[in-house]
Amino acid sequence: MAKIILIEDSKTLAQILKPALELRGHEVIWINDGRRAVFEIKKFKPNIILLDLMLPHVNGFEICQAVKSDMALIKIPVIVMSTLTGHEDVERAKNAGADYFISKPYDLKQTLAEILKFIPNEQE
Repeated sequence: MAKIILIEDSKTLAQILKPALELRGHEVIWINDGRRAVFEIKKFKPNIILLDLMLPHVNGFEICQAVKSDMALIKIPVIVMSTLTGHEDVERAKNAGADYFISKPYDLKQTLAEILKFIPNEQE
């Protein structure tokens, strides 16, 4: 079982992805506001972070950079999931430290398969 933080301001997307991961036995915490994200990441100590880029108050680029510049958090994989799919946005996310990029809208089955690659001992 992995501990996953889902940082997503869309309630609709969170209500699809969170239960899908929980059905696989993972613990998922959903955060819908960028302000609380880094605090919750430090508190929860997840195995993986699923991160939207367009969030209220603090954007995903800043959150990713904060995670990847903190020695206690740097090894946590960050998967960015965003509608910002232009070359510049993808490069900016990678430069902020994102380990993987998934474009929205996404196919749930394919997205789960991509996420699960980052969870040790998870088999599709």
